[in-house]
Amino acid sequence: MAVILREKSLPVPVLQGGMGIGVSLDRLAGAVAACGGMGTISSAMCGYKEPDFHKDPTMANTRALERQIRCAKEQADGAGLVAVNVMTAGRQYAENVLTALRAGADAIVCGAGLPKDLPELAAQVPENDAALAPVVSSGRAAALLCRLWEKRGGRVPDFIVLEGPLAGGHLGFTPEEARQAQQGQPRPLSELLAEVLEAIEPFRKKYGRDIPVFVAGGVKDGAEMARYMREGAAGAQFATRFIATEECDASPEYKQALINAGADDITIVQSPVGMPGRALVSPLIRRIREGAQVRPVRCRKCLIPCDPRKSPYCISDALIAAVRGDWENGLFFCGANAGDISCISTVKEQIDQIMREWRDAQ
Repeated sequence: MAVILREKSLPVPVLQGGMGIGVSLDRLAGAVAACGGMGTISSAMCGYKEPDFHKDPTMANTRALERQIRCAKEQADGAGLVAVNVMTAGRQYAENVLTALRAGADAIVCGAGLPKDLPELAAQVPENDAALAPVVSSGRAAALLCRLWEKRGGRVPDFIVLEGPLAGGHLGFTPEEARQAQQGQPRPLSELLAEVLEAIEPFRKKYGRDIPVFVAGGVKDGAEMARYMREGAAGAQFATRFIATEECDASPEYKQALINAGADDITIVQSPVGMPGRALVSPLIRRIREGAQVRPVRCRKCLIPCDPRKSPYCISDALIAAVRGDWENGLFFCGANAGDISCISTVKEQIDQIMREWRDAQ
């Protein structure tokens, strides 16, 4: 059952998706890794609690990320792996990758854009031979990155996260595709998985090793994970279900908002990143839909695609408000199945349930 990622063993084939701002930091990531899975710290503005964050967010984020990786790995105690999710669209992308590698992260996972230069960045920290993985939404993107990484860095991905249109947060699909998925008409994740596996097969053969693919976005339970594994996946990534755990770094109010939500409370929003995203219908989202322009209190220049003069709201302010439990002003990212969450549990209970369902489906 263990999956080998860059010569490191992942005993439990469960990844916890990176969730920012501040939703998946060291407590959640460390707890998942302690259970044998891959816990993931989101580097997106991870230093928002630091006293100098508003004065120097770059320094605050760097300091916080180093500490969070160290704390998560101490909590994991070698049982599983600790990864860092870095947004390619972030202005601190390169610095976050290098910081994570120098701090000893076991893996770097990059989404919200194509991390074309990730192998070149990793080569600057040769003392950490961490696993590198892109988040993709198609076979075309997987093949493109394999070719680019081979050409520019002499390597191919150590694993791939295939994220379907039912995922939470930023999506690699058009708003219409995301809405169709929400209405029960998604392109089947099985079809996307087959496409990605076919696209990377030449690289598997050339390098004589596996490139594990983990499916993500709407994987409801261990039984579904088992089905995707029979179709060629190495395992699955789960995210939203880990928010409603005692160990999650988000506020109790964020967790309660998920518990209170039903299927009709989940919608597709347009992010200043330039991508659609899936989130709860909060008062902020309603105001934006009515034409409100929520100017940032201060622009931190955190995203390359964002123009504060044109953006309807500051995504950093909105996500920080959410993680702090500010229902009126927060952007509460979540997956399409968030309505299934009904109570607070623990990370161990969640992973035990997933693996029990997986075993029962064999």
